Amino acid sequence: MRTESYISMQDLDTIFSAHGPLADAVTGFRVRQGQLEMARAVADAIETNSVLIAEAGTGTGKTFAYLVPALLSGGKVIISTGTKTLQDQLFDRDIQVVREALKVPVTVALLKGRANYVCHYYLERAQHEGRFPSRDDARYLPLVANFARHSATGDKSDLPAVPENASIWSYVTSTRENCLGSECAHYSKCFVMEARKQALAADVVVVNHHLFFADVVLRDEGVSELLPASNTVILDEAHQLPGTASLFFGTSVSTSQLIELARDARIEAAASAKDYAALPAAAQAFDKAARDLRLAFQEDSGRYPFQALARIREFGPALNAVCGSLDALAAVLESQAERSEGLEKCWQRARALSEQIGRWRDHDDPELVRWVELFSHALHLNATPLSIAGVFQGQISDRARSWIFTSATLSVGGDFSHYCTQMGLAEARAQSWDSPFDFASHALLYVPKGMPAPNTPDYTPAVVAAALPALEASGGRAFMLFTSLRAMRDGHGLLKDAFSRRKLDYPLLLQGEGSRTELLERFRRLGNAVLIGSQSFWEGVDVRGEALSLVVIDKLPFAPPDDPLLAARIERIRRDGRNAFVEFQLPQAVITLKQGAGRLIRDETDRGVLMICDPRLFSKGYGRRILGSLPSMKGTRDIAEVSAFFEGADTAYTRVPAGNE
Repeated sequence: MRTESYISMQDLDTIFSAHGPLADAVTGFRVRQGQLEMARAVADAIETNSVLIAEAGTGTGKTFAYLVPALLSGGKVIISTGTKTLQDQLFDRDIQVVREALKVPVTVALLKGRANYVCHYYLERAQHEGRFPSRDDARYLPLVANFARHSATGDKSDLPAVPENASIWSYVTSTRENCLGSECAHYSKCFVMEARKQALAADVVVVNHHLFFADVVLRDEGVSELLPASNTVILDEAHQLPGTASLFFGTSVSTSQLIELARDARIEAAASAKDYAALPAAAQAFDKAARDLRLAFQEDSGRYPFQALARIREFGPALNAVCGSLDALAAVLESQAERSEGLEKCWQRARALSEQIGRWRDHDDPELVRWVELFSHALHLNATPLSIAGVFQGQISDRARSWIFTSATLSVGGDFSHYCTQMGLAEARAQSWDSPFDFASHALLYVPKGMPAPNTPDYTPAVVAAALPALEASGGRAFMLFTSLRAMRDGHGLLKDAFSRRKLDYPLLLQGEGSRTELLERFRRLGNAVLIGSQSFWEGVDVRGEALSLVVIDKLPFAPPDDPLLAARIERIRRDGRNAFVEFQLPQAVITLKQGAGRLIRDETDRGVLMICDPRLFSKGYGRRILGSLPSMKGTRDIAEVSAFFEGADTAYTRVPAGNE
């Protein structure tokens, strides 16, 4: 590790100047006052071991603003991002550029969760087993095996020939629960252990939020930590932290975990206990019970509070069957555990899962919300804390180091109180820097007239009808963002029919018809497509240039009031005599809306229209507060002015109190 060094503000002025090292190294580099000011604030937080919340609008250049002082600080730095894609971008591109520009001899390591690395033990087992659910798995397995022989990292993102969501990965990677650890015959060449070794030795470690919080939980449990001690923690895309932290500070058991245990028990039995027929029989019974638990619900997706489960007639008996068959499997695994490390690990997993399900079912903690979440092929039993503020505050006060929280969307009209309350950051310094892009000239906010109430059956058809002339004016080149999967699917069907009637040949792309990466590549390549999406496309999506010139948002993204977590938090706030809508629901919706709106202008030459269909922007008193949180842009309620904008005409726009007005 390098020795501590002082970062002078004069150094930063030079580095971010028009003739500084960044300008020499980065094509098209521009001096941005907000970027320099943010870099100064980050440097000050690092020097004083303090907490900084830094909101930086699109185009500020927040990545370089925190990387420059971090790489010059001389201390150990952990940088956590929202997704593995951003993690790879930081490691492969951004840090390399800054390191070379500044000529600082920092070492950098990339660390992901163990499910991202090929496991030699499970790869070998998969090759011997040879039975898979699909032909694709059998086709991909030799590619993975060849990759494992020649790769230096074992990181599955380095093998694009096998899709990231291919089911073969679950056969050739490990989890914390099924890893054999030092007992594994392949321990000395383990990709996970090598990645952790490099992270311990590096000056800068790049992780993602899931791994960061997994490490926090392990430390709290007294288990050997994943991440090294550090002087500075930088949390990028920090608006995601309340949701991610809630998952990790609570507990969750999925039917996928149960089915994987049944699968592993069957495979280990075939390898090490062929003479004991009771084991595969118990595994098969447990597999069926786990699948039947998901089938207790008819819906494709949904969330249920614990109290509502009594009304699901099949759920109680199905959960009892899971518990009974799990205990039976644990008993037979215990009797055979001495025969192999794999069987021993399966027994330990069975015991742990039994304890987790028992706690979820029987323990009624007023600080935890127990609920069930449904996915198309899985069910999760969740217990989530009502608040993470106290737990996270404990992490920050645990040791003297600097914490940087940064994102484009952390405040509501410059007020950070909602975020600070969620994260327990009452004493943090918070600053905001507006986007340097010229929204006033390059963007237009369109709120159509005559829209029905958002909770009525004819709302989605009205959204599509209002969007059609805007789509014709823009020549496609649009995102249509919906607040629910049902509205997204309905909107897609309506738009498809309308395109056919009007003989519009804009390609129509729908979330779920491919991976997000594939859809975005097609969208950029086509040049006039309309992409219809829900939550996946509200954030973390960067399409620059004319391919995206219109963003349509169907309604204000308030979380559904029957969501178990939201309902419990609202009830807690109301019991305390406070206003849950003002304190929690409205700020949450504003931050989400800012993320969706942020898809439109991604470069200083971009031009486009942001269309928000929700009439509550003008019919409700809180509408002005929402509009005031968006970038300052001209506004209109007239579709003719949208057409004029795309035609490049100079129009006197209708006054809409957008931005800072």
